[in-house]
Amino acid sequence: MKSGGEEAIPEWRALFAAAAPHLEVRWIGEEGLPRERVRYALVWAPEPGALARFPHLRLILSTGAGVEHIVGDPDWPRHVPLVRMGGAEAAQRMGEFVCLAALALLRDLPRVIAGQQARHWETFETARTARETRVGIMGLGNLGRAAAGMLGALGFPLAGWSRRSKAAEGVECFAGPDQLEAFLARTDILVNLLPDTPQTRGLIEAAVLARLPEDAGVVNAGRGPQLVLADLLAALDAGRVGGAVLDVFDPEPLPPEHPLWSHPRVIITPHIASLPSRPARARYAADAIAAFERGERVANVYEAERGY
Repeated sequence: MKSGGEEAIPEWRALFAAAAPHLEVRWIGEEGLPRERVRYALVWAPEPGALARFPHLRLILSTGAGVEHIVGDPDWPRHVPLVRMGGAEAAQRMGEFVCLAALALLRDLPRVIAGQQARHWETFETARTARETRVGIMGLGNLGRAAAGMLGALGFPLAGWSRRSKAAEGVECFAGPDQLEAFLARTDILVNLLPDTPQTRGLIEAAVLARLPEDAGVVNAGRGPQLVLADLLAALDAGRVGGAVLDVFDPEPLPPEHPLWSHPRVIITPHIASLPSRPARARYAADAIAAFERGERVANVYEAERGY
């Protein structure tokens, strides 16, 4: 639970006392909570119908970058602006994770981990350096651009793909379905950072994986439904994909019996790629509320027509 539940309320209260002392912090499920006084809700996966119980709600803030846990509620108040978690710390953490994943695939860390677990000492060489390994990033929003900046500093040649044309310094940019194949053909490590929309769900499937160069790596830190796990598993077993670092899944958590847990070419992390610290999330939420109260534009507001 990314908000920490009722047990975390004292910490949230202290953090908001520092960031926005005029705000009173209460637990959403508190008995006797005066619902008519609630103006803002900072939540992760609230129970269905919970947000609709507050008649004067002015802003909903997600404690994570995703909002599917809110918009999946048929009763969520659609007239209330919904803000996705963001900020500099989230971008920094995602960039760090993507660099970690790309270097792990580049230096064959799954092989190293397997050797350690087997207590087997094996010296080996890897085929390429970062300068000879092309990374392709799907999604060039704030997180994608942050990751690109860090990867570029390591020497990786970079490309990016998005639904609409974008520009990013040091990145060869591709856009739309017509340019997807060319993007994939030049990508030795594919990094998915796309938002969750109807158009991106199931996007990374067998045909997409087949268009990557032989032995390519896959990093999924976007959303679980975008990657078809059965197709990735088949590509790994066939040797078409050389390795993968996976942080998000569908379903989530990944069931304990799933074969990816024990696959020798896969590193699994439990959806931790870019979750900011609680102090950073409190500051971000306080800043968003302050901007809203001043009548200014609030960043990262969910747009239903775009799906994020």
